[in-house]
Amino acid sequence: MELTTYLSLLETQPERIRFTDTMAVIDANYDFTPTAFKNAGLENQAGENNGSCKIFAFGLLQDLNEAQTLACFGDYYRKEVLLQPQGSDHQNIRHFLKHGWDGISFAAEPLTKK
Repeated sequence: MELTTYLSLLETQPERIRFTDTMAVIDANYDFTPTAFKNAGLENQAGENNGSCKIFAFGLLQDLNEAQTLACFGDYYRKEVLLQPQGSDHQNIRHFLKHGWDGISFAAEPLTKK
C-alpha cells in the first residue's frame, strides 16, 4: 500500500487499518534503527518492542494525533486493548492510550526516510 493511500485510509476509515499494513508502509518508506524509547515511565530498550517503536516514530514524523496513532496498531489496539481494558498485555499501547504524546521520547531517531 502506498503511503498516501495508507494515510487517506487512516483519516477516513481507521477501523480498516491492520498492523501488518502499518509495518509494510513504514518498512517501504523508512530505514529503521532499533532505538531505546520511553513511554510514560515504561522503558523499552533498543530492539525491544520494535513495532511500537516504529509506530510511535512514524506517528511523530507524520504528525498523527493520538487516535490515528492508536489506529496504526490495528486489532492489537481495537480487539486486544479496547475490548480488554483490564488486560496487562500490550503495555506500550495501554500507556499511550492514557498519556498520549507527552509520554513518548526516543534516545535517537529510529526512522529515516529512504
